[in-house]
Amino acid sequence: MIVSEIFRSLQGEGRNQGRPCTFIRLAGCNLRCAWCDTSYAWEGGVRMSVAEVLDRVWLLNGNHICITGGEPLLQRDEVIELLKKFSLHGYTVEIETNGTRDFREMQAFASICMDVKCPSSGERSDLSLLPFITPRDCVKFVVADEDDFLYARAVMARYDIRGEVFITPVEGSDYRAIADYIVDENLPVRFQLQLHKILGMK
Repeated sequence: MIVSEIFRSLQGEGRNQGRPCTFIRLAGCNLRCAWCDTSYAWEGGVRMSVAEVLDRVWLLNGNHICITGGEPLLQRDEVIELLKKFSLHGYTVEIETNGTRDFREMQAFASICMDVKCPSSGERSDLSLLPFITPRDCVKFVVADEDDFLYARAVMARYDIRGEVFITPVEGSDYRAIADYIVDENLPVRFQLQLHKILGMK
């Protein structure tokens, strides 16, 4: 598999925000979001076997894993192999995905965080995947402006999303205005800033 980096940090967002975590960032992405903060993972990376990834994770300690990208599901077969190994060794795993690839095969081994792309990103997710989100999964909308909010609200009205829904502001946007909008509209979401960025962590 092609790996951009493997590192320890706090999970900065999603259901496990604040939890110590080992991140496996896979290289390669099929989208080019306008505000992407990991564009260095679009290309490059180092080829590693599943066994090498497992060894690196074991050396870093900790039993909570986040597989992210880039878009990790572009390396579907290797990710499934890795998930099965983690399951055998008692790790808890979550996968962060841009919602353009079917994740159902992964759900037996990992929770899913589907990042639904809003208009400001310049990209689109496959909304037909939303009915497969379960209560142990979550959905995230990264929003920059009112158009993004209207889009997120329309998606939530159209689909019965069974997992928790998060609204995360684009870095540098008006955080207070976004929080006020959530309160004023009484949206069934949780507002969430990226904790790792506030702390200056990777």
